[in-house]
Amino acid sequence: MSLPVVAIVGRPNVGKSTLFNRIAGERIAIVEDKPGITRDRIYSRAEWNGRAFHLIDTGGLEFEEKDEVLEHIRHQAELAIEEADVILFAVDGRVGVTATDEEVARLLRRSGKPVVLAVNKLDHFKHQDQAYEFYQLGFEEVVAVSSLHGIGTGDLLDAVVSRFPEREEEEYDKDTIRVAIIGRPNVGKSSLVNRILGEERVIVSPVAGTTRDAVDTPFTYEEQDYVIIDTAGMRKRGKVYESTEKYSVLRAVRAIERSDVVIVVLDGSEGVTEQDKRVAGIAHEAGRGAVLVVNKWDAVEKDHQTMQRFTRTIREEFAFMDYAPILFISAKTGQRVTRVLPAVKEAADQHAMRIPTAVLNQVLRDAAMSTPPSTVHGRRARIQYGTQVSVKPPVFVLFVNDPELVHFSYIRYLENQLREAFGFVGTPIRILLRKKKKD
Repeated sequence: MSLPVVAIVGRPNVGKSTLFNRIAGERIAIVEDKPGITRDRIYSRAEWNGRAFHLIDTGGLEFEEKDEVLEHIRHQAELAIEEADVILFAVDGRVGVTATDEEVARLLRRSGKPVVLAVNKLDHFKHQDQAYEFYQLGFEEVVAVSSLHGIGTGDLLDAVVSRFPEREEEEYDKDTIRVAIIGRPNVGKSSLVNRILGEERVIVSPVAGTTRDAVDTPFTYEEQDYVIIDTAGMRKRGKVYESTEKYSVLRAVRAIERSDVVIVVLDGSEGVTEQDKRVAGIAHEAGRGAVLVVNKWDAVEKDHQTMQRFTRTIREEFAFMDYAPILFISAKTGQRVTRVLPAVKEAADQHAMRIPTAVLNQVLRDAAMSTPPSTVHGRRARIQYGTQVSVKPPVFVLFVNDPELVHFSYIRYLENQLREAFGFVGTPIRILLRKKKKD
């Protein structure tokens, strides 16, 4: 299920980026006391009272001046408004209502989206009465804040979260495997979708960036129901100039959140790039099952060891995703495409696999007997027992006498032992340590 989206909008220099950083909990946006510094939307994931959401920072909206940069900023903000579930409208409480604020308010009312008005820069409680003036903009929820000092941000986030849409029931049966196809632009994602479906359901074009939105296509293969989600290509942040392409990045992230398994498509004719790893990293961090698909293999000049060399390169570059199977295909010719869905099915099954507690603890005991944890200052970690607490991805909690005594390399060893015993092909697994409470 995808997360709600909150867009921060307003005229220039009202403190949107400072507010963004305050909510996101880290300094992501560039903050400088000059209008127009934030040229493109910046995305972050945030959380308040247990509700996670995506946060979008936007450039300032200007309506009076006409130049190319301001037009670009305005277009970016309008796209953010279109994508948002809730809009956080920031104004400057010290300046008061301006003509531009009124124009922005009209734009937001036309959008029909829920709006929370943040009257910013009220750095002292005695100034909060200045927020009342802003009710004339026509929004019910007006909150006085100081994003610089953190005053009022809790009340602001309470108001924002209360306007999130209700969590929708999953539109597909629980046994349906949801597959997101991700990768850089022009690696052949749409061609792969068409080849899998056996019909022209999505546009295929040699021009990078054709697929703008995520498109769901339900289908059945060998009595298994699937929903395949074709996403727009993800580009390196510094090279995403087109607003529509940047708009697509969040769509792709949300598609990953809705999926069980992702197919990470690589271009065999170009090799592995840093952006390929970033794209795959999003899926890994989200805990999704994964299959690595090297496309355009027909265009690669090969000898008898080309595939082995490319496999070694992938395993080195994608060391964090060593659980993912690798397929070499050509969506253009159909070479080995029939192997994709069986690999996806296996990854989905393993992603949802649950291990009986007794069997799990036998494997953990055998692992500890074979290779005990190292001693730290004369003390050794002891794993009392473990249990699987969730699936998709499989998460295991191990109760130990002291988590500080367990080195990360030993956790990696235990993960390898679990994979050797149970497989977990195509899925990340999580191992959490908890201190065993004394009886």
